[in-house]
Amino acid sequence: MNSTLSAPSIPADTSEARRYNAIKRWIGISDFVLGLVLLLLLLVTGWNVTLRDIAYRISSQNYVLAVLLYIVMLMLMSKLLGLSLDYWGFRIEHRFNLSNQKLRSWVWDEVKGFLIGMVLGSIVVELLYFIIRTAPQYWWLIAWAAFLALFVLLAQLAPLVLFPIFYRFEPLQDEELKSRLVRLSERAGTRVRGVYKWNLSEKSKKANAALAGLGNTRRIILADTILDHYSPDEIEAVLAHELGHHVHKHIFKSIIMHAGITLAGFGAANWVLHYAMERWHIFETLSDFANLPLLVLVWTVLWFLLVPAINAFSRYNERQADRYAFRSIASVTPFISSMNKLADQNLAERSPSKLVEWFFHSHPSISRRVAAAEQWAESPEDTRGREAGSSGDISAL
Repeated sequence: MNSTLSAPSIPADTSEARRYNAIKRWIGISDFVLGLVLLLLLLVTGWNVTLRDIAYRISSQNYVLAVLLYIVMLMLMSKLLGLSLDYWGFRIEHRFNLSNQKLRSWVWDEVKGFLIGMVLGSIVVELLYFIIRTAPQYWWLIAWAAFLALFVLLAQLAPLVLFPIFYRFEPLQDEELKSRLVRLSERAGTRVRGVYKWNLSEKSKKANAALAGLGNTRRIILADTILDHYSPDEIEAVLAHELGHHVHKHIFKSIIMHAGITLAGFGAANWVLHYAMERWHIFETLSDFANLPLLVLVWTVLWFLLVPAINAFSRYNERQADRYAFRSIASVTPFISSMNKLADQNLAERSPSKLVEWFFHSHPSISRRVAAAEQWAESPEDTRGREAGSSGDISAL
């Protein structure tokens, strides 16, 4: 039975934490609104058609090259429009003493992020319009299947290809801690391909950890900011939560959920494109890539409408993963202390308003998670039902 906790373990939010999170939310809202305004301006003013014509002229009427140039122009416009917000976000991290990153490093990360986005965006959009030209009647179904496959592929490749572009990783040298975490993962019925130290402190003072990748690329990554300041028991509690996602098959369930949303999105996009062609007469064919801003607008609106439901689903999964962690560790005390340390180190709100948690948070608030752990300690479930043998990032705060 877990040890009983006799006193509340939920400190109040500091004014600094409330200010930091309020500013971060407003930056996110402003970025969303700017993106929406850009899409609407392109469509209302006809700039989307003008940019298409420019792309055709520069490419000498080569369709594939014109699509590429169109993507580059749109992404450059979007990046330039949001650059001030990106820089504001960089300054906010420094203002609240959460960042170690120098301006030159931040600029280089922005360049790398933009180039990667350009490459991935070009592949995705070129594939999309190839499918539309090849099978205009069923393009949305074929595109849905192709995009779902790309999503799974990226999830597998990210730890090997994308993460190292921005951070340094090295095998964990603490053999005792490594063995302890590997044994914990084996009891959860999952095999990991290594335990790695994530040199996060080169850029941030925040703490994080993850069970990253799928299949043969699954690995445990621990930020040095956790390794330096958390006990082995606390690190084990953090990883136990991550393994809870594996035990409850949350990754598979999330893929199924996103598959449904993606199918609905492509179906809605197909209907809107046909309506725009047949009623508004603004596009002559489905393969007219000037309709790309309209496609993105449909996706943006759909995602905005579904955010509360998606977050609710995620919070349910996180609660399940927490309960698995409670069953898998000897005492919930390290879980509670790790949550409080993470809140302090990452300047997270422990008790956001219900509205903020409902719309913005994919994880339960720290206060709810700590309260659940304390309740577990006082009245644990039947330990005979342990899930340690049955067959995620620590909760982003």
